[in-house]
Amino acid sequence: MQDVLSQLRGAAEPTRLRLLALCARGAWCVTELVAILGQSQPRLSRHLKLLVEAGLLTRTPEGANAWFQMAPEADLARQILARLPESDPMLAADRRAAARLAAERARIASDSFRSHGADWDETRALGLPTEAIETALLNALPSPRLGRLLDVGCGTGGVLERLAPRIDEGLGIDASRDMLALARSRLTERGLAHIAVRQADMYRLPLPDAAFDAVTLHMVLHYAEDPAAALAEAARVLRPGGRLLILDLASHDRADLLTRYAHRWPGFDDAAMAGWLGGAGCTAPRVSSIPADLSLCLWSAERLPLSVSTPVS
Repeated sequence: MQDVLSQLRGAAEPTRLRLLALCARGAWCVTELVAILGQSQPRLSRHLKLLVEAGLLTRTPEGANAWFQMAPEADLARQILARLPESDPMLAADRRAAARLAAERARIASDSFRSHGADWDETRALGLPTEAIETALLNALPSPRLGRLLDVGCGTGGVLERLAPRIDEGLGIDASRDMLALARSRLTERGLAHIAVRQADMYRLPLPDAAFDAVTLHMVLHYAEDPAAALAEAARVLRPGGRLLILDLASHDRADLLTRYAHRWPGFDDAAMAGWLGGAGCTAPRVSSIPADLSLCLWSAERLPLSVSTPVS
């Protein structure tokens, strides 16, 4: 009885429930949990200590870090978590932040990233046709010149550099400080003072409504826990009539990409993309394919006037 009461007391607190929900999905260190929950390290450390003492989490030291994960014998905690609604906004936000950090962790840990620095990007790592991709993006932009462009998940800044001659002002956002450091170096070396980068969450862009003439998501959406939410946020900062460009993998059966590169989705089909874009207040997308060993698609849609809605398929 004492063990059960200890576990119930351990779980009976909002932050500790959030920690349990995260650690039930994988192992996390304290600094990552701080980033996901947005709380101080001393506060979370106290909560984690209580959860370990209650037998709900395990703590595994590794170098300078300690990794926390659901204890194998914590069946009571699993039953409690099963009663929490998946749609809870706070838990959903935690899952998205966790997925973003997991993808960032995988990218930074990649041998290619460590070896080649600013010369590395996922396009090259997957053997995709960089020149054909950049040409497709350029051709999909309104001509001859565009005002403000936002690149969501800009990575090391390759797309921004390529599109720079066609835009008056560019902004790239990414969750990875390491990627942004390389992007800043790249853009400074090229003298592209009209382009800036900053750290931000693609689900909560710190940007005003209708601020951009075009938004690009290049090889980003397959990392998203919630693609519909990411597209809705991208559409929010797009002016009516502005262009939303999504270049990503078409549906595929390469299961290794889900593990090696931490992809959340095995590509996308046109029906799903059209439904998400419609729900975000955009037109039905124009679709073009880019031949490659891994099939690529470019979906191009426009933001509808705010008073107009389009049905979701």
